Amino acid sequence: MGHHEIPADIHALEEDLLEFERKYGLRSETFFPAYMNREKPEDDSWTLDFGEWASVYRTGLCRHAEYRNEIQRIQRNAPSLAELIRIAV
Repeated sequence: MGHHEIPADIHALEEDLLEFERKYGLRSETFFPAYMNREKPEDDSWTLDFGEWASVYRTGLCRHAEYRNEIQRIQRNAPSLAELIRIAV
């Protein structure tokens, strides 16, 4: 995935996370550690949502890391913001 595609993917993932956060009234960074500690959902109907929510959150963490790494790599050759924008477009 190229550096210009990663932000679009991050935005799509963030939209998915917002849906879960609104539905359950909980921020993802609060939900995820509890999920990883194997806390059981109060309602069995939440199980599928929780699995998907955790998956989307994990994917988002990976995409953010990919973005940071790609930008750092590019900045070695294009240190200014204007150059980064030119490359991204």
